[in-house]
Amino acid sequence: MKNTIEIDCPQEVLLSLHSDAKHFAELMKLQTSIYLFKEHKITSGTAASWLGMDRAKFLYLAMEAGAVLLDDNEDDFQREISLL
Repeated sequence: MKNTIEIDCPQEVLLSLHSDAKHFAELMKLQTSIYLFKEHKITSGTAASWLGMDRAKFLYLAMEAGAVLLDDNEDDFQREISLL
């Protein structure tokens, strides 16, 4: 099921970003998915699927944004490698 969320965005924001509504929406999806992943609200697979990219690419973008991909414990390591 697909849901659409509408937000108000002042034209000044789009102009300052040299963006249009479509590109701004994509930026918001990316930033939101990274935030939710960092907060352990969604998995990397869910985020990647939402963004229409492969999981490795999403993990790379999340890591660049400061996400901690693995804690220093065996459980996290085993869980992550089982998804590959």
